[in-house]
Amino acid sequence: MLTKDELPECPVATTVTLIGNKWKLLIIQTLLSGTVRFGELKRSIPGISQKVLTDNLRSMEEDGLVTRTVYAEVPPRVEYALSELGRSLQPLFDQMIQWGNQYKAAIK
Repeated sequence: MLTKDELPECPVATTVTLIGNKWKLLIIQTLLSGTVRFGELKRSIPGISQKVLTDNLRSMEEDGLVTRTVYAEVPPRVEYALSELGRSLQPLFDQMIQWGNQYKAAIK
């Protein structure tokens, strides 16, 4: 997890640092629907490799946006969910959806 001193001073830059890549945005969008197992998450994001998904989930977990729950079963079951902090991104995603829809309508 980045410390406050390591984060950019600009709040927009901080947000982009934490969630500003294509894969993280798609992971968050999927997890806003609820808790998901790793395989389900991978299937729901076309084109993402297992390594990229794993790396992004680890990064988001370190940053406090995602929780990872491991169940001691055979085979092991791992579930991912947004933390309370991660769920606080919902209004931002709602605005992104609204803007994206408006943009699509404007360029037709």
